[in-house]
Amino acid sequence: MFERVLIANRGEIACRVIRTCRRLGIHTIAVYSEADRNAQHVRLADEAWPIGGPRPADSYLRGEVILDVARKSGAQAIHPGYGFLSENTHFARGCADAGIAFIGPRPESIDAMGSKAAAKALMEKHAVPLVPGYHGENQEAAFLAEQARETGFPLMIKATAGGGGKGMRIVRSEPEFADALASAQRESASSFGDTRVILERYVEHPRHIEFQVFGDTQGQVIHLNERECSAQRRYQKVLEETPSPFLDAARRKAMGEAAVAAAKAVDYIGAGTVEFIVAQNGDFFFMEMNTRLQVEHPVTEMTLGLDLVEWQLRIAAGQPLPLQQEQVHAQGHAIEVRLYAEDPDQNFLPSSGKLLTLRLPAASPHVRLDGGVIEGDTVTIFYDPMIAKLIVFDADRTQALQRLRDALAACEIVGPKSNIGFLERLARHPAVIEGRIDTGYLDRHLEEFVTGDVAPADSVLFAAATAALLHDELAVNAPASDPHSPWAKADAWRIGHAGKRIIALTLREQRYDVEAHGHDGTYQLRHGEASCEVHGARLGDGNLSARFDGESMRVPLHTDAAHVLLHDMNGQRYSFTRAAAFAWEAKDATGGNQIIAPMPGRIVLVKAKVGDAVEQGQELLVMEAMKMELALKAPRAGTIESISAEQGEFVEADAVLVRFTA
Repeated sequence: MFERVLIANRGEIACRVIRTCRRLGIHTIAVYSEADRNAQHVRLADEAWPIGGPRPADSYLRGEVILDVARKSGAQAIHPGYGFLSENTHFARGCADAGIAFIGPRPESIDAMGSKAAAKALMEKHAVPLVPGYHGENQEAAFLAEQARETGFPLMIKATAGGGGKGMRIVRSEPEFADALASAQRESASSFGDTRVILERYVEHPRHIEFQVFGDTQGQVIHLNERECSAQRRYQKVLEETPSPFLDAARRKAMGEAAVAAAKAVDYIGAGTVEFIVAQNGDFFFMEMNTRLQVEHPVTEMTLGLDLVEWQLRIAAGQPLPLQQEQVHAQGHAIEVRLYAEDPDQNFLPSSGKLLTLRLPAASPHVRLDGGVIEGDTVTIFYDPMIAKLIVFDADRTQALQRLRDALAACEIVGPKSNIGFLERLARHPAVIEGRIDTGYLDRHLEEFVTGDVAPADSVLFAAATAALLHDELAVNAPASDPHSPWAKADAWRIGHAGKRIIALTLREQRYDVEAHGHDGTYQLRHGEASCEVHGARLGDGNLSARFDGESMRVPLHTDAAHVLLHDMNGQRYSFTRAAAFAWEAKDATGGNQIIAPMPGRIVLVKAKVGDAVEQGQELLVMEAMKMELALKAPRAGTIESISAEQGEFVEADAVLVRFTA
């Protein structure tokens, strides 16, 4: 086994690899960019080396610099994680040339399978079913447009070197093709340094089911069962689980054998994933093979009781596979979701900033958390905005979903926006519960999973205000020698005036004032024309218990001096911010006369000029931030007065980019 391993990655996966190495007694070496000098993977590793600027192209994609660090630090092996250099043939060969083990497949296997186009050509030779399309070398735009017409619409454009939904576009008609191709190529160039694409006929309402495969240096290859990843938004996986609720034993066996055959075709070594598109009638088609560990590998680990990173290390060190195919036995059901810094109510706009609060459920045999940040860390604009992966396990799918709902309810993130509420609605949705979701379901029914600007019910406001009152009283009251003393009460009493407090709560920039009289769990509350009598209110064990107008209720919540987080009877999440009772300044509105940068980022395309007359919703600029392209559109019809950004320019959040004539 290796004694010194360098992890050529960052964030969650770097921390994940470090944990396994530490358990095995392996010395870990981290690398970091300027933006990550205080990151958790740097703190967890036994040593850490700087490798360049904050952008991936200036740091984590600099293979020669990372190899130089490996040589200087005495690393015997490099674990690439996923993303960045994990499927880079040149880097894998560089490791071999330097006499350093690459913890992954041979470069020849990456060549054959790392490219979507090459993989399809190989599968075609081995009679593996393929979706009709084009995966050749000619990348001229006019030629690709011709191939698109021959393939037929709708079709999918996919970055040849892609992964994680990057560089993918669905095109439903010929007029859309040119813009979609250009956008996919830009995103692919930014994420992978490669503009090549393939075209595929789009299979309507497919499921996405992948098989984990492993091979060793003795020529053995097995699979470790499937993961269903059909819950996706814009080709990004949102929820992953095993076993698949769609597969029966016969189809699982057939797909597993096909996955093993695909891996054997390239003499595969290490961890890989063979991904299939599965039609509603059960027909399956080879989609691609990822020659690395997948983000969703923990669900496989939870049901098999294995550590796949340990398997990777042992196989890279020349050891045989720990199990034979007939020894692979799964138990129970596991589900994974990813907590992201993003705003689902603003079209999942990535968010950044300091994690003022990061409260997650306690780890247990039923709950696992894989993260790369802790409370107080900053989610930067330079990398993927994932905060943590939440994985749950139980005896069957129904119980695992309930574990997921309970675990999500215990999560709270203050600082950047988060997708926790979206994930909670996902875990309660009938399409997920009944196991009938397909890869396009979320995009077709997104309004069912986001809240928009729905105002909280008065009952929710009264519960939040009650919790805030109890919290404030506990903070003010201290043990006194005379518990009956009037000075021991925090009820806002004043001479000649009935005591009144105002609990000011804000939610999505809207302010709600609740008037309160009373103390010690007995209150008279009013919001607008609505009122409520509260008796017997108490806080404890993450819940508020009280009688509201005579009706006893138990409300799951968490409160502190600045926030109140609660769930209503339907499981809907409300995260209120406490505001000063007598000071309020509404968020300034732009009046629709300008476009403001929603976050820091780089302008990659300017599609208009001063003096242009534009329509509402017309795309004027394209911005790149947090590994995503954001289209900035005209808020109204009008004439452009000025444009304050140029292509390639980096802009700060809230910078005015475009102004319209009044």
